Amino acid sequence: MLQYVIAGLVLGGIYAIASAGLVITYVSSGILNFSFGALAYFVARFYYYLHTQENWGIIYSALLAILVAGPALGVLLYFALFRHLRLSSPLVKVVATLGLLVAVPAISTLIFGTQAIESAPGLAPQPVRVFSFLGVAVTLDQVIVYICVVATVVVGSAVLRYTDVGLKVRAMVDSPAMTALSGTSPNAVSIGVWAVSTFFAGLAGVLAAPIIGLDPNNFTLLIAAAFAAVIAAKFRSLPIAVGVGLAMGVVTSLIQEYLPPSSNWTAEIIDAVPFMFIAVFLVYNLVRRDTDSGAERVGGALDRAITPQGANQMAGSTASALEGGSLGLMAKFAGPVVLIVVAALLPIIVQGFWVGLMAQAFAYGIIFLSFTLVTGEGGMIWLCQITFAGVGALTASQLATNHGWPVLAAIAAGGLVALPMGLLIGFLTIRLGDLYVALVTLTFGLLMENLVFTMGIFQNLGLGVNMGRPDFAVSDHAFAYLCLVAFVIVALFIFNLRRSTTGLALNAVRWSPPGARTLGISVVQMKIIVAGLGALVAGIGGGFLAAAQTTAQPGNFATFLGVVWLAALVTIGVRSNAAALVAGITFTMLPAIALAYLPSWTGQLPAILFGLGAIGVAKFPDGTLEQSGEIFRRRLLSLANGRAPAPAGDLRAPGARLLAAPATNGDATQVVEEVPS
Repeated sequence: MLQYVIAGLVLGGIYAIASAGLVITYVSSGILNFSFGALAYFVARFYYYLHTQENWGIIYSALLAILVAGPALGVLLYFALFRHLRLSSPLVKVVATLGLLVAVPAISTLIFGTQAIESAPGLAPQPVRVFSFLGVAVTLDQVIVYICVVATVVVGSAVLRYTDVGLKVRAMVDSPAMTALSGTSPNAVSIGVWAVSTFFAGLAGVLAAPIIGLDPNNFTLLIAAAFAAVIAAKFRSLPIAVGVGLAMGVVTSLIQEYLPPSSNWTAEIIDAVPFMFIAVFLVYNLVRRDTDSGAERVGGALDRAITPQGANQMAGSTASALEGGSLGLMAKFAGPVVLIVVAALLPIIVQGFWVGLMAQAFAYGIIFLSFTLVTGEGGMIWLCQITFAGVGALTASQLATNHGWPVLAAIAAGGLVALPMGLLIGFLTIRLGDLYVALVTLTFGLLMENLVFTMGIFQNLGLGVNMGRPDFAVSDHAFAYLCLVAFVIVALFIFNLRRSTTGLALNAVRWSPPGARTLGISVVQMKIIVAGLGALVAGIGGGFLAAAQTTAQPGNFATFLGVVWLAALVTIGVRSNAAALVAGITFTMLPAIALAYLPSWTGQLPAILFGLGAIGVAKFPDGTLEQSGEIFRRRLLSLANGRAPAPAGDLRAPGARLLAAPATNGDATQVVEEVPS
């Protein structure tokens, strides 16, 4: 047993170091960095490039990769992104870091190449020296991990709790403005924090590479597992995070001793252990009604008062002004109608396998509408919509292929199977904080992926289950139009939902839950409704996608692929039905175009673009399509009022209200309001 404990402490040590970096970042900035694993992979890949490919020595490679490149990357990301996120909503923070999660591995592949690296060196010289401890072999790599964990706990806890630096770091999350008044530069503290955070990411990455290899997906799963320790620490306690990380590693290792090694379930349970820890701690917090309310209190009243409101507040005013004018119908429906017409022409214009891709694009559009419901309308950070799509696809294929159901009935049944899952997760998570909701849904997706989607009935020896099409829509052309019709039906349902009393209540809940409660609106009820509808739509979309691909393959519904889906939609607009269709077409066609017509290295560009677009939500929360639509509406409103169109950067365009803008003298906040004459 001792050898399993020692081996488990190595894995647990890596969990501990990763969780330490996550806790330090959250304590100081209020941001739970979902891109931590991607940053760890980038530094580890850079270390491998220096040490193995360029034959640098271990010391020089480690110094440059871990102590220089890692912190420098953190500083760069702080100035480029993280400094803009401090007072952003939890949704914007999560989506922006998810954008990094998507973009950084693709950038790494673009820089370092695509070769698979299953074995990577650690910080110990080769051949690795082996010691004997109580009759158990211990390698020098393992000893280095133990030393790093002890140093992390002792130094990190001491600095955060007992030094002036730690006090300044903790003060940052409460109020940067008050911190500045005390004579401390908030920017300097933040730069240091992000440098330390990416240092821990790089250290964890280099230490983990000999165990898990250099695969970005493995790094993402590793850091996702470290979230269990962060949850146990309530996002703030460094010693607890490290302790739980070590415990997870030991439990994972001990399971290998008591479970049969030849069983497929053994490997699946081992992979799921960290997510079981997450589930246990989340249930514990749910029972105690212990939520992460601090996430919504990042920054003080002074910080919010002196921060100008962005242009994202304009859309409603210009849209409302247009609806009341003679151009209302044209402004409201011209764009979506033109988009549907163009989409209907595409299957006629393209030929060959591109027609089949259009069918898949329209099916993706249906799935993306589930994000529009849950995230756009409900304001919830759900990371398991791809899981519901997988449930719908696998259910529909089983019913249609193995039980003889009509295809459309099987697709509807797949959505109905996903519906109660969405309702249950919604019921369990609504009362938790936004970060807990994101982690619950991520955990649910990973557990389903590891324990359910891997079952033989769904895998079918890796081939998946065949999925037919309706008799009247067997060809790619016919099925593409069937998917487009289904998309239009779901989009119209969402449009009518927005205009209904339920939609108005959802809008109130999204903008201000406390305000909605004062109006007698049940926040829990509203969010549970939209959660169930989101799961239903995702399940139906998954069934259409399986029929478009003619097979239901569980590997097509991996949880972290869903992060790319969300990034693709957020880039264009998470609250727009039209954006869901554009995102479906873009997500499907861009990679295919790059593969067919562009050099091989451009295959990473779609992921980079989607990731950067998700990062851009920090500046444009409504997405690029909504921004373009705002400019279009502004021009129409100018024409309606007989004025020249205002410049795109003018926040005081006709119909816009600038609720808070810094006064020119810098002493007060100037309130400006301009309405059309």
